[in-house]
Amino acid sequence: MTQLYRDPWAKREAWRKSPIFQNKSMFRNLFPGFGWGLGAFTLYVIYDDFIAAKKPSSHH
Repeated sequence: MTQLYRDPWAKREAWRKSPIFQNKSMFRNLFPGFGWGLGAFTLYVIYDDFIAAKKPSSHH
């Protein structure tokens, strides 16, 4: 038997059900590289405050 109702736009609307477009995936990829940038900034601040501060400055 054939279906009584067949959606002619089903193929064109199938992308909406893809897992790429789910809210969880959208929020996870909202700020790409933020974790790496935060880590690099934290390491820079630690270096600047503790390691670079111990070196005596020659222009004082």
